[in-house]
Formats: sequence, C-alpha cells, structure tokens
Amino acid sequence: MSESIPDNFESELEVNSGENGLDGSEISFVIGQSVELPTMDESKRPIIGYEYVDHTADIQLHAWAPKLQDAFIQCAYAMFAYMTDLDTVDIASSVELQAEATGDGLDSLLYHFLDELLFHFSAEYFVPKTIEITKFDREALKIDVTISGEDFELSKHPQGTEVKAITYSNLQIHEKENMCDVFVIVDI
Repeated sequence: MSESIPDNFESELEVNSGENGLDGSEISFVIGQSVELPTMDESKRPIIGYEYVDHTADIQLHAWAPKLQDAFIQCAYAMFAYMTDLDTVDIASSVELQAEATGDGLDSLLYHFLDELLFHFSAEYFVPKTIEITKFDREALKIDVTISGEDFELSKHPQGTEVKAITYSNLQIHEKENMCDVFVIVDI
C-alpha cells in the first residue's frame, strides 16, 4: 500500500539516544501527537499513535494501538489535532458522552464514536485535551467516554482545517494479536 504524507506535515517524533529507532536511537513520543510513519519499518513504529494519509479532497486518519479502544482514542486525537493544536488546550472541565452503534459491527461503533465527539465540538465548541473511554462494550456496541478540555477560542487555539463529517468510505479496523489499526476518512 502506497501512502503519502502532505508536504506541510511535520513529525512530532522525538529521537533520543538508545536502541529502538531506525538508526539505533530510542524512539519517544507524546500520546495524542502525530508521527511520520512512511520512513519507519512497521516493527519500529511507536506502540501507539496516529498519522494523516492524503486522500482525494479529504484526509484519512490512521491510528494504532495494542488495544482497540486505545486505537479509537488515537483516531479521535488525530481528528481534533487536525482542527487545532492540542498543546494549546488546557483542562477546564470534563464532559461524559455515550456513543452507540446503530449498525452492525465495530466499524459502526467507531463511526458513531467519532461522530459524537465531532457533534459535541460543533455544537458546544468544546475541544478535548484528554479522551478516556470508561466503558467499551464490543457486544452491545456502546462506548462511554469522558473528555476533558475547554471551549475552543480562536484567540487561544490556532485554527486548523475544519472536519465537516466522519465518513464510512473505506473505514477499516484491523485487529492483530498485539496491534489494532483503524482507518477513517473525514470530510474536510
């Protein structure tokens, strides 16, 4: 699979001395920050994270983590980080939300999880600094989530690209023994 990264993409990967990186250096990262993967061997990528993949007129979010619920969270961070710099967000309050799939399967649950978060951002102008799934029910296809952050203000939070909608187009969930990858195309 050939993936490309936007020309203006800047990696948030920090490289320190050690033995885990491509050049023998240790890889460290901040959860909720993007990293550039095409230069990395999959076995060397951070355990948890996300990236942006170019898509015609839209953007594809690719997130991964050892547990599926953490991959869902990383995908949500990717969506919000595309709209603003999450480093500028402080925690002023918390909100509890629930997402429930109306269709069959985990793909529907991922869609509704992101859609609920995007709706809350659009209706309440609330941008999260932290996202915690407190209940992940694979059988009932329900997620309870607590988001902590603050109201979005242009004077404080740089405006990125607006995410208009979540799509089912090419939505994918890949679960392996120790790694889960999710792919979601969002309408920008």
